[in-house]
Amino acid sequence: MPLNEIHLEAHPLLELAALTTSLPAPLGQTPSPAWLQEFLVPRAEVPIPSPDDEFRNAVRRMLRHGGFKPSGRSKPASEYLIRAADSGELGSINAAVDACNAVSLHSGIPISVVDLDRATPPFRVAVVGPGQSYVFNASGQEMDLEGLVCLWDASGPCANAVKDSQRTKTHQGTRRTLSILWGSAEVPGRARQAADWYRALLERLGAATHEVGLSAASSPAS
Repeated sequence: MPLNEIHLEAHPLLELAALTTSLPAPLGQTPSPAWLQEFLVPRAEVPIPSPDDEFRNAVRRMLRHGGFKPSGRSKPASEYLIRAADSGELGSINAAVDACNAVSLHSGIPISVVDLDRATPPFRVAVVGPGQSYVFNASGQEMDLEGLVCLWDASGPCANAVKDSQRTKTHQGTRRTLSILWGSAEVPGRARQAADWYRALLERLGAATHEVGLSAASSPAS
């Protein structure tokens, strides 16, 4: 059954876009073509505006809204990509990850990618309260989520603009994904523009994509 809607708790600084992807083969069997890898460098010609300091600061303000501090190891994932690309360390992983990284790099928008077969509906987006964390890598490291706006599934928070949960991360056998683009309402339309290019890249790879609608959440985060 397709995912048609995510409940979005009110957030004055968040411009969110969401889409699902059905891959033509398991992720581990989906190598990245040369044309896609060409977008993993800083000065590639792309159909979206490059992020400037003003936009990066707008994304950080969005993440600070609930009290989270997006700095140091907790800075937006898109900033890691920019630094890696500038130093020549942003390499190819697989087609789906490369498409995500290319769009995030050139738009400045952090993007989460969740394995839909590892997550359980319903989905919502809301700021996390105190005392919650999740493991974000295979070595078991945890991230304190207090004050950070996150994607939630039925089991709790599972993704955000900094680090996604290990529990719902993609793997070699992934066939269906949910992508969240964490844009800023201070730069309206940028998340939609990035999502359109993201879908175009995925569809050129042979994947089927579906825009996910957003609706006002009926209850606050807990």
